[in-house]
Amino acid sequence: MITHFLKLEWKQYFRSSYWQKGIALKIIMGFFVLYLIAVFLGIGIGGYFILKKTFPEQDPLQIVNSMLIFAILGDLIFRYLMQKLPVMNIKPLLILPIKKDKLVHYVLGKSAFSGFNFLSLFFYIPFAIVLISQGYNVAGVLGWLFAMVFIIQAVNFLNFLINKDNRVFAFIATLLVSLIALQKFTSFDASIYSQQVFDGIVANPILGLVPFATAIVLYYVNYKQLRDRVYLDDVVAVKVEEANTADLSWTERLGDVAPFIKNDIRLIWRNKRTKTVFLMSFLFLFYGLVFFTQETYQKMPAMLMFASLFVTGGFALNYGQFIPAWDSAHYKMLMSQSFRYRKFLESKWFLMVAMTSVLYFMSIPYLYFGTKIFLMITCGAIFNIGFNSLFLLYAGSFNRKRIDLTKGGFGNTQGTSATQFLIIIPLMLFPMAIYWVFDKFIGYNSGFIAVALVGVIGMVFKNYFMNLIEKKYIKDKYAMINAFGKEA
Repeated sequence: MITHFLKLEWKQYFRSSYWQKGIALKIIMGFFVLYLIAVFLGIGIGGYFILKKTFPEQDPLQIVNSMLIFAILGDLIFRYLMQKLPVMNIKPLLILPIKKDKLVHYVLGKSAFSGFNFLSLFFYIPFAIVLISQGYNVAGVLGWLFAMVFIIQAVNFLNFLINKDNRVFAFIATLLVSLIALQKFTSFDASIYSQQVFDGIVANPILGLVPFATAIVLYYVNYKQLRDRVYLDDVVAVKVEEANTADLSWTERLGDVAPFIKNDIRLIWRNKRTKTVFLMSFLFLFYGLVFFTQETYQKMPAMLMFASLFVTGGFALNYGQFIPAWDSAHYKMLMSQSFRYRKFLESKWFLMVAMTSVLYFMSIPYLYFGTKIFLMITCGAIFNIGFNSLFLLYAGSFNRKRIDLTKGGFGNTQGTSATQFLIIIPLMLFPMAIYWVFDKFIGYNSGFIAVALVGVIGMVFKNYFMNLIEKKYIKDKYAMINAFGKEA
């Protein structure tokens, strides 16, 4: 029966219109996945020797074990935002003599073979093989590897339970940030306890059964939940949900753009893909930690400027590049209303600027790395507000791809075209080039001033640029209506 299910899904995928579109994007995504596999494989094989050379007095396995608590929490957050839970069109199958248990086991078993589960194994398995080759206890290493495999599965099934529960996500994200902050700024070190737990598994491989039992329990809980819902009455019943409305009266102070801002806030919070973009923008706050903590990048200031742009620009970059496709489902209706197009565009600009400002104030802890780093972040925020926000609005006039907001973010290339790949080049390379040129040939903090000055010029001449952008949208208005009216 499982084989038959697989055949049905295989035919459904390759016969769908989705397969016939965006072949180039699928190839790009395929190369990206291969790149990630190569990176994980390289770290898995060379990680032991790199750690041994960098920290000669410490055991590489103990270093990895001390970081696993952060890796597990990070993996759970990443899955929450990115992983598309496996689904199956069971409605036509419920009227056939097929046991419902098999349907549920198939869906859960399908999730166990998700690419998210295999990606980490390209690190853990080679790392375990290297450990054995270096004389570590074979039973201990295999017990550790066994535990990691089922921790991955436990996280997978836990994601099933918490998926789309914003309160749980907020708790896990807060927990991860708190543990990192406590380790950086206090004497509390969660990595010590993480090391003790996983060192204990290496010393006593039988403890590897604990993650195994945890994965089994979570599988059973998921099975019970799904099994109780696999009924034809539930599938065909009309779902009635209570409408929850937030108090957005504060937007009235913003004048004529208030109605558009209200609609944009509701659109962001009520749809999967826009909500993912919103939540991911806060994760970009930690992007700087990848660069600011490495001595290698201290000698590459242009790369530090690159990181500084992302710290405050996560929302603007991810949301702005799909303007106005976010409204594609009701674009015809919008364009039939009597309002000035400028107000519609200014609401998008206001959202990008507001979120950039919020992220900037949340980046104040980066002062820990010095005033120079925070000055870079400040200049990046000014550049994002003054230049990137306007540039993204202009680039949006070339968008011709419809977006289904009900679908998740990861692996969903709907709405993506060559435009998105082209606009990212000036957005990132332009400020890096400005900074490098002025810093290299003039010095004396001129790189900071030049980048910030571009942003300031954008703010000063904002009305002039907005008029040009408005004219471009009006010129392409009917082309967009025609494009957005087509099924994606």
